[in-house]
Amino acid sequence: MARYVRPTAADAVFNGLVGFLTRIGLPLAGSRLLAVRGRSSGEWRTTPVNPLRVAGERYLVAPRGHTQWVRNLRVAGAGELRSARRVEPFVAEEVPDADKAPILRAYLVAWAWEVGRFFEDLDKNATDEQLRAAAPGFPVFRIRPMR
Repeated sequence: MARYVRPTAADAVFNGLVGFLTRIGLPLAGSRLLAVRGRSSGEWRTTPVNPLRVAGERYLVAPRGHTQWVRNLRVAGAGELRSARRVEPFVAEEVPDADKAPILRAYLVAWAWEVGRFFEDLDKNATDEQLRAAAPGFPVFRIRPMR
Protein backbone atom coordinates (compact mmCIF):
# COMPACT_ATOMS: atom_id res chain seq x y z
CA MET A 1 0.00 0.00 0.00
CA ALA A 2 1.29 3.47 -0.89
CA ARG A 3 2.51 5.60 2.03
CA TYR A 4 0.20 8.48 2.91
CA VAL A 5 0.27 10.59 6.08
CA ARG A 6 -3.16 12.10 6.63
CA PRO A 7 -3.05 15.80 7.57
CA THR A 8 -4.07 16.72 11.10
CA ALA A 9 -6.24 19.68 12.03
CA ALA A 10 -3.04 21.57 12.89
CA ASP A 11 -1.65 20.76 9.42
CA ALA A 12 -4.80 22.17 7.82
CA VAL A 13 -4.48 25.40 9.81
CA PHE A 14 -0.75 25.71 9.04
CA ASN A 15 -1.26 24.97 5.32
CA GLY A 16 -4.12 27.46 5.22
CA LEU A 17 -1.92 30.16 6.73
CA VAL A 18 1.06 29.38 4.46
CA GLY A 19 -1.27 29.25 1.45
CA PHE A 20 -2.81 32.61 2.33
CA LEU A 21 0.56 34.29 2.85
CA THR A 22 1.91 32.84 -0.40
CA ARG A 23 -1.24 33.85 -2.27
CA ILE A 24 -0.80 37.49 -1.19
CA GLY A 25 2.91 37.53 -2.04
CA LEU A 26 4.47 36.81 1.37
CA PRO A 27 5.72 33.24 0.92
CA LEU A 28 7.12 31.47 3.99
CA ALA A 29 10.80 30.67 3.28
CA GLY A 30 10.23 30.37 -0.47
CA SER A 31 6.97 28.43 -0.38
CA ARG A 32 4.75 28.45 -3.46
CA LEU A 33 1.20 27.41 -4.20
CA LEU A 34 1.22 24.36 -6.41
CA ALA A 35 -1.71 24.48 -8.81
CA VAL A 36 -2.53 21.31 -10.72
CA ARG A 37 -5.64 20.14 -12.55
CA GLY A 38 -7.69 17.53 -10.71
CA ARG A 39 -7.44 14.14 -12.38
CA SER A 40 -11.22 13.61 -12.29
CA SER A 41 -12.73 17.09 -12.15
CA GLY A 42 -10.25 18.95 -14.34
CA GLU A 43 -10.54 21.87 -11.89
CA TRP A 44 -7.47 23.63 -10.53
CA ARG A 45 -6.44 22.37 -7.08
CA THR A 46 -3.89 24.24 -4.97
CA THR A 47 -1.68 23.35 -2.03
CA PRO A 48 1.42 24.97 -0.51
CA VAL A 49 4.72 23.32 -1.46
CA ASN A 50 8.41 23.91 -0.85
CA PRO A 51 10.26 23.89 -4.19
CA LEU A 52 13.83 22.70 -3.91
CA ARG A 53 16.87 23.36 -6.09
CA VAL A 54 19.57 20.67 -6.26
CA ALA A 55 22.48 20.81 -8.71
CA GLY A 56 20.69 23.37 -10.87
CA GLU A 57 17.44 21.38 -11.13
CA ARG A 58 14.16 22.16 -9.37
CA TYR A 59 12.12 19.55 -7.52
CA LEU A 60 8.89 19.07 -5.62
CA VAL A 61 8.99 16.52 -2.81
CA ALA A 62 5.86 15.07 -1.19
CA PRO A 63 6.78 14.62 2.49
CA ARG A 64 3.35 13.14 3.33
CA GLY A 65 3.63 10.53 0.59
CA HIS A 66 1.16 9.73 -2.16
CA THR A 67 -1.17 12.69 -1.61
CA GLN A 68 -3.92 14.00 -3.87
CA TRP A 69 -1.58 16.57 -5.41
CA VAL A 70 0.89 13.78 -6.26
CA ARG A 71 -1.84 11.71 -7.92
CA ASN A 72 -3.11 14.74 -9.83
CA LEU A 73 0.39 15.75 -10.99
CA ARG A 74 1.10 12.22 -12.22
CA VAL A 75 -1.95 12.42 -14.47
CA ALA A 76 -1.63 16.07 -15.52
CA GLY A 77 2.14 16.03 -16.08
CA ALA A 78 2.20 19.80 -15.62
CA GLY A 79 1.11 22.51 -13.25
CA GLU A 80 1.89 25.97 -11.98
CA LEU A 81 3.81 27.44 -9.06
CA ARG A 82 2.12 30.59 -7.84
CA SER A 83 2.96 33.46 -5.52
CA ALA A 84 0.82 36.59 -5.59
CA ARG A 85 0.51 37.50 -9.28
CA ARG A 86 3.55 35.51 -10.35
CA VAL A 87 2.66 32.25 -12.12
CA GLU A 88 5.31 29.78 -13.29
CA PRO A 89 3.92 27.06 -15.58
CA PHE A 90 5.99 23.87 -15.51
CA VAL A 91 6.15 20.32 -16.77
CA ALA A 92 6.87 17.54 -14.29
CA GLU A 93 8.73 14.27 -14.50
CA GLU A 94 8.65 11.81 -11.62
CA VAL A 95 12.11 10.89 -10.31
CA PRO A 96 12.86 7.14 -10.05
CA ASP A 97 13.33 5.81 -6.51
CA ALA A 98 16.97 4.94 -7.20
CA ASP A 99 17.75 8.63 -7.87
CA LYS A 100 15.97 10.19 -4.88
CA ALA A 101 18.55 9.89 -2.05
CA PRO A 102 20.48 13.15 -2.70
CA ILE A 103 17.23 15.03 -3.31
CA LEU A 104 15.62 13.74 -0.11
CA ARG A 105 18.77 14.64 1.85
CA ALA A 106 18.79 18.18 0.42
CA TYR A 107 15.08 18.49 1.22
CA LEU A 108 15.73 17.48 4.83
CA VAL A 109 18.57 19.99 5.10
CA ALA A 110 16.33 22.78 3.78
CA TRP A 111 12.93 21.90 5.21
CA ALA A 112 13.25 19.51 8.18
CA TRP A 113 12.28 22.35 10.53
CA GLU A 114 8.86 22.36 8.84
CA VAL A 115 8.24 18.82 7.58
CA GLY A 116 10.79 16.64 9.37
CA ARG A 117 8.09 14.89 11.40
CA PHE A 118 6.76 13.31 8.19
CA PHE A 119 10.10 11.59 7.63
CA GLU A 120 9.73 9.37 10.70
CA ASP A 121 13.25 8.22 11.68
CA LEU A 122 15.11 9.96 8.84
CA ASP A 123 17.08 13.17 8.99
CA LYS A 124 19.81 14.88 6.96
CA ASN A 125 22.37 12.47 8.45
CA ALA A 126 20.58 9.32 7.22
CA THR A 127 22.71 7.02 5.10
CA ASP A 128 22.12 6.76 1.37
CA GLU A 129 20.95 3.21 2.01
CA GLN A 130 18.30 4.43 4.50
CA LEU A 131 17.13 7.13 2.09
CA ARG A 132 16.95 4.67 -0.82
CA ALA A 133 14.92 2.26 1.35
CA ALA A 134 12.46 5.04 2.22
CA ALA A 135 12.34 6.53 -1.30
CA PRO A 136 9.16 4.74 -2.52
CA GLY A 137 7.17 6.53 0.19
CA PHE A 138 8.30 10.01 -0.86
CA PRO A 139 7.28 10.97 -4.41
CA VAL A 140 9.66 13.45 -6.05
CA PHE A 141 9.10 15.40 -9.27
CA ARG A 142 11.68 17.25 -11.37
CA ILE A 143 10.04 20.40 -12.65
CA ARG A 144 11.07 22.41 -15.68
CA PRO A 145 9.66 25.62 -17.10
CA MET A 146 7.00 25.07 -19.72
CA ARG A 147 8.18 26.23 -23.12
